[in-house]
Amino acid sequence: MKIKIGVIFGGQTVEHEVSIISAIQAMKAIDLDKYEVIPIYISKEKEWYTGNLLKDIDNYQDLDNLKRYAKRVVLYNDNGRFVLQNKSGFRFAISEIDIAFPIVHGVNVEDGTLHGYLEMVGIPYIGCDIYGGVVGQDKIFMKQILETSKIPIPKYVWFFDSEYQENKSLVLEKIKKLKFPVILKPSRLGSSVGINIVTDINKLEEAIEDTLQYDPKVVVEEMVENLIEVNCSVLGNYTYQQTSELEEVMSSEEFLTYQDKYLGSTKGGKSEGMASTNRVLPARIDDKLRKEVRDLAKDTFKVLNASGVCRIDFLIDKKKKKVYVNEINTIPGSLSFYLWEPVGKSYTSLIEDLVSLAIKNHKRKNKLIFSFETNILKFHGGLKGNKNKLKS
Repeated sequence: MKIKIGVIFGGQTVEHEVSIISAIQAMKAIDLDKYEVIPIYISKEKEWYTGNLLKDIDNYQDLDNLKRYAKRVVLYNDNGRFVLQNKSGFRFAISEIDIAFPIVHGVNVEDGTLHGYLEMVGIPYIGCDIYGGVVGQDKIFMKQILETSKIPIPKYVWFFDSEYQENKSLVLEKIKKLKFPVILKPSRLGSSVGINIVTDINKLEEAIEDTLQYDPKVVVEEMVENLIEVNCSVLGNYTYQQTSELEEVMSSEEFLTYQDKYLGSTKGGKSEGMASTNRVLPARIDDKLRKEVRDLAKDTFKVLNASGVCRIDFLIDKKKKKVYVNEINTIPGSLSFYLWEPVGKSYTSLIEDLVSLAIKNHKRKNKLIFSFETNILKFHGGLKGNKNKLKS
């Protein structure tokens, strides 16, 4: 019997369309001799849908029409069966899934939100757990953990929108202690959305106002000089980690933009997601730096409680040969399959590894104690003993 994989994608996030691209790439790579693919699309209105039409990228050109013909569902646990039940009209089970495969990007989904729901339902799922999702999405949490663990990161400061509104001059003074140019980022967004580079202090306030449109928390970093951007994918969990080939990413701007990642390079007029980004593979760095990047990638993956396949982005000062961790992507665009192919791992075999990891993680988790069978409330006296209290 085939394992039924529920591929979950979309969501109320600015990276909604990016998630669709990544998910459809993955669904095409899954071995259909071993697995049955059940697409589960979360709309921008947070409604869940299923249906085979969700496997075709062309159907997403008109989202309203897509939702009209797809089946609106809810996922729940029915005595150990993970059921997709029809939400409209007569309530009946449309399908079942054995394992969930979240391929989502950004806030409201990748940030631990979806992981939490899957944990409550009790279904095995691929990738990071709630904690890995949270710290992977919040750049400030991430930096604080990396800093404590002595993993090199660029110098930074951060602030809330309320701090800026209440005492703008204090926040500006804090930022001005950094070496310019600086880069401003929304703390919890990805895909380079809402990022601003400031070379002129006089334009700092304008950049802050723009970044605050996307997140109430802003991180401001010193930009690395003589920059080379290098990415490494990591596969595994806290017990072991494998590293992919390293890529050197090329940008038309001072940093890799949303345009570079998802709109700049297309095939036949259709975006190929992160797989279409301009890159040099393998990265043009020496063996010593290559080893340092791979070692730091494994350390970062473990320290941040990651699992599944992630991509860790690095900033290298090519003159000083100094490596800094930029961030982790817990569900990277295109799942970084293109970084595994050069080391002999196809996209199909990468997904098989992810399924095996998820099952092992689920079994390990089920051995832990999360609750006690004893009901201590039975010694409390119950409603009968508290009748007078209830009346009062």
